[in-house]
Amino acid sequence: MSSKAQLTDPLVEQFIDMLWLEQGLSDNTLAAYRSDLAKFSDFLLAQDKVLATASSIDVVSYQALLSELKRAKTTTSRIISSLRRFYDFLQQAKLVDHNPMAKIANPKLDKKIPNSLSLEQVEALLAAPNDQDTIEARDKAMLELLYATGLRVTELVSLTIDQLSLEQGVVRVVGKGNKERLVPMGEQAVDSLYQYIKNSRGALLKANSDVVFPSKRGVQMTRQTFWHRIKYYAQVAGIKGEISPHTLRHAFATHLVNFGADLRVVQLLLGHSDLSTTQIYTHVAKARLQQLHQRHHPRP
Repeated sequence: MSSKAQLTDPLVEQFIDMLWLEQGLSDNTLAAYRSDLAKFSDFLLAQDKVLATASSIDVVSYQALLSELKRAKTTTSRIISSLRRFYDFLQQAKLVDHNPMAKIANPKLDKKIPNSLSLEQVEALLAAPNDQDTIEARDKAMLELLYATGLRVTELVSLTIDQLSLEQGVVRVVGKGNKERLVPMGEQAVDSLYQYIKNSRGALLKANSDVVFPSKRGVQMTRQTFWHRIKYYAQVAGIKGEISPHTLRHAFATHLVNFGADLRVVQLLLGHSDLSTTQIYTHVAKARLQQLHQRHHPRP
C-alpha cells in the first residue's frame, strides 16, 4: 500500500491548513494525517473514485483491506480517526454533501499496560552516562529531565533555554496543540542541568542557539538520535528488552501513581487532554500490586 497519490487535493490542503492554523499541531502529526489520507486516496483512485465522493461502503472496504494486510488495530484505529476528522471538517465547512464516517465505529483496542522500568532499572539507566564527557553530560541531563518530568521526546529535544527556570525548578513545556504547562523538575534534574549548561553545553554549540540539548553538529537533536542514545545507555546499564524515550515517560507516570499521586495531577504533568488517556496507569498500579502480592504473600 505504498502511496502513489499526489497530495494536491485542495480539500486535503484546506484540512491540513486548518489543523496547523487553528490547532497548532506539530509537523509530525500533520505528516501522519497526510499519510493516512494519501493511502485512502490511493485506495479510492484504484476504483476511479476520489475523497470527496467516498461512501461508507468504501470506508468499510478499506477497513477490510487493512485487516487482510494484518495492520495493527492501533494503526487502523488511527487511520479511521484521521478519516473521521477529515470528513467532519469537510461536512462542517459544507464542502461535501455527505459524511461517509457517520456510521463508522472505531475498532475496539485491547488495553495494553505500557512497558515501564523498575526503580532499580531507572537508577541504573541514569547512572550509565559519564558526566565528565561532554556528550554524555548532555545525555545524562536529558535522561534526568525526562524521568523527572515525563516529557514527550519531541518536547525534550525541542526545549529552549527560556523554557527552563533552574532557580524555580520548573520547565515550561509547549505540548500537543501548542498547549503550555509548567512541570516541576526536582533537585537532581536541576543539578544535572545546571552542571551540563555550565560545563558542557557551550562546547557543543557551533553558533548562537537557544536549544538546550544541541547535537554534535550544534543544532537541535532529532528524536531518532536520542532514541539511539537511550538504547545505548540501556545496554550499558544491563537493561534487557525494548526501551525508548517513551519508556521513561511511562516510568515517570507509573512511579508517581504507585507512590500515591492523584491521577488528575499526573494528567496535568503528562499534558493529557483527556483523563481517560491517563487512566491506563491505574491498571499499571493494580498490576504492580498483584505482582507484589504474589511475590511476598505466604499463600499466593
